[in-house]
Amino acid sequence: MRIAIVVFDGFDELDAIGPYEVFRHAARRGADLQVSLVTLDAAEEIVASGGLRLRPHGTLDGLAQAPGVLLIPGGPGTTTQEERGELPQVIRARHEDGTTVATVCTGAMLAAAAGITAGRRATTHHAVLDELKRRGADVVQARVVDDGDLVTSGGVTCGLDLALWLVEREFGAPLADAVAQSMAYQRSGAVVRAGPSSRP
Repeated sequence: MRIAIVVFDGFDELDAIGPYEVFRHAARRGADLQVSLVTLDAAEEIVASGGLRLRPHGTLDGLAQAPGVLLIPGGPGTTTQEERGELPQVIRARHEDGTTVATVCTGAMLAAAAGITAGRRATTHHAVLDELKRRGADVVQARVVDDGDLVTSGGVTCGLDLALWLVEREFGAPLADAVAQSMAYQRSGAVVRAGPSSRP
């Protein structure tokens, strides 16, 4: 499982770093998983919304293997990314090539701009649920919504539940539960799925 977390100026720190920690812990516990923090264009440093300065691992196109999951964080920087248009285009192209798109918080608005949430079950930060609905998504108020190759989550800490669910979906509940325990994190809420309902 190869996961690329796309970071950009103004992303919310926990939206990206929380899932990154989950995936890192899963890999340390034996999961065949690689996670990278990447940008679209080469950048030595990215400044998050709270001022955290981060050195990305590289660019999305520079990865040795195409990721199976593209994770998009939220934050105030999503507005700029939507206006520029490049990231929504990349999200759409990767999704059309078979990549699963996962979003945290307002990252769902970039997936909406990419045209991949229309008519599909999805969630986002509670403050913009109505906007996501106006853009055509079948909005669900849940921490995590799994619609197959589109997995969305609510605000901030929901990214931890999203990442743990992706670990569970790929590697099983015992590993995901062990990761949560090692991080002293209590998994929260059921995952809403397109098929039969599931936990954590």
